[in-house]
Amino acid sequence: MNYETKKRLLDLLVAGGLLLIFLPFWIFIPILIFFDSGLPIIFKHKRVGKNAKEFMILKFRSMVPNAHKILHEENPELLEKFKNGDWKVKAEEDPRITPLGRFLRAFTIDEFPQIFNVLKGDMSMVGPRAYMQEELDEQTKKYPHTKKLIPVILSVKPGVTGVWQTSGRNEIPFDQRAQLDADYAQHRSIWQDIQIILKTPKAMLSKW
Repeated sequence: MNYETKKRLLDLLVAGGLLLIFLPFWIFIPILIFFDSGLPIIFKHKRVGKNAKEFMILKFRSMVPNAHKILHEENPELLEKFKNGDWKVKAEEDPRITPLGRFLRAFTIDEFPQIFNVLKGDMSMVGPRAYMQEELDEQTKKYPHTKKLIPVILSVKPGVTGVWQTSGRNEIPFDQRAQLDADYAQHRSIWQDIQIILKTPKAMLSKW
């Protein structure tokens, strides 16, 4: 059995197990989101997947419904802060995040619906970050030496978790993060995937 077959079986086993284990979340989190900030419950956003094929990533909505418009049309200072901060800012500095959303993000609960991306085959449980095309464009301008890494990163499926997320280095700049993602893509193994999956719960709780 080759690596790709083993990896797909691992994805289905882990994603299916998590779907059952966290069954109460699929009931209560949508109710909490609805009473906190209304609809929609699920946030869908376009990301770049394997072989540069775009797909819609799924998350529990943790921001106000018009978050994209606020960032790109109504708050140029926030957009600039994102670009200067390697396309991320602290939750407490982002006015678009709802009170409940801060809690969901603190425990990475907002990313639970990505399990369905894994079951569908757009993502894997372990892999590089699922980047936005806009993010890749901006970051490769800022870090030109990373351009050669992008085709390597996009040669595999993005993951729900990965090397840099579980190594305590989730605040590192894009160029170092891209190198870690590229190294993973070039040296993948099923045992490394299992180790990363086992480290993920601790990494999730350490964000709080």
